[in-house]
Amino acid sequence: MATVEELALRVDALETRLRAAEDVQAIHRLKARYAQLVDARYERRGGVVDRPRLEAAARGIADLFTPDGVWDGGSALGVCRGREEIFRRMCEPTLSFSWHFFLKPHIEVQGDRARGSWDILSPCTSGEGRAMWMVGVEDDEYAREGAAWLHTQMKLDVVFMAPHDRGWGRKESR
Repeated sequence: MATVEELALRVDALETRLRAAEDVQAIHRLKARYAQLVDARYERRGGVVDRPRLEAAARGIADLFTPDGVWDGGSALGVCRGREEIFRRMCEPTLSFSWHFFLKPHIEVQGDRARGSWDILSPCTSGEGRAMWMVGVEDDEYAREGAAWLHTQMKLDVVFMAPHDRGWGRKESR
């Protein structure tokens, strides 16, 4: 039969494991909300939504970052520091449609900080109306603020952006 001390240690270990699992799930929900809001800037059949809905989505995206958070879209999309820069950038879509799928998450939590890596698949339409496939990796850093997890940094690395009708296997599609 276990002693009171042994039971207390087991309960502590279980609470630690439960907290880590809850933290990973909270980060999954954060990333899902980010994808929903990024895509909410577009009508489902294509085209940018009206200005009030665009600003509401952009504000929601910015609020998923810490006040000094960094959104790094790479050389094609630029870098934004802080919620106001992120908000302004998200109010200026470069596409006329996107639908983000974040796959194969790898999340490591250490206390109130975490790192995550996600593969991204995004069918999208360029501003000129060309249907494209975008594949990349997003490397994230997170911090717990109060009860919520927020992005401290998000960095997109595009692996390829290819016209859907030509695919990504040909050299000219890069």
